[in-house]
Amino acid sequence: MGNRDQTRVNDRIRAPKIRVVGSDGQQLGVMTVRDALLKAQSQGLDLVEIAAQADPPVCKIIDYGKFKYEQAKLKKQKSKSATRMKEIKLRVGTGQHDYNIKMGRIEGFLDTGHKVRVIIQFKGRENAHKDLGFVAMQRIIDDLKTMSNVDQAPRLGGRVIAMTLSPLPQGQRKRKFHLFHGELLEEDDHDDEDDAEFEDVHDDEEHESDEAEGRVSEEEQG
Repeated sequence: MGNRDQTRVNDRIRAPKIRVVGSDGQQLGVMTVRDALLKAQSQGLDLVEIAAQADPPVCKIIDYGKFKYEQAKLKKQKSKSATRMKEIKLRVGTGQHDYNIKMGRIEGFLDTGHKVRVIIQFKGRENAHKDLGFVAMQRIIDDLKTMSNVDQAPRLGGRVIAMTLSPLPQGQRKRKFHLFHGELLEEDDHDDEDDAEFEDVHDDEEHESDEAEGRVSEEEQG
């Protein structure tokens, strides 16, 4: 049971002499634990070891219950600040269905308090349309304005545009996109479809030629 709380308090402090800090933050000097305890008890407070590795150890006269509360609060704040950054990737030509799913996924991350890094990737001919990437980012910002703030504005770097979103306060969030069961997709499931939107007209001509060859083959077989 004693291992649960490592902080030494009052008569659990073992050092023969300690450096004491008063409840008002003033240095009271080096003294025995017994003398320090008497000072703490006269004020209705506790003697708490706050720097065990110092020589001599440093102890402070404080309200131990309040001290524990403050420590727990700091720990919670530290844990909150260590929230994981989530990441979602899109393409300029991502279709509406996949776009809705990815927006729903982002909203889910935001709704659980995570920040989200949104990335638009460019491949092949898409690199000639990077201006459309910023248009797409603005669309995302507008679509998610009821869920997020923009922490880092869209920024071009090489073959990607990236931005960072952070969640609005919980009471202000309002989801716009909803995921349906079984519709979650992998990030790059539809890259080939997205590429098709950036192919030039020669591909259509080739496609028509292939169809014509297919019809000739059928007639020959007939």
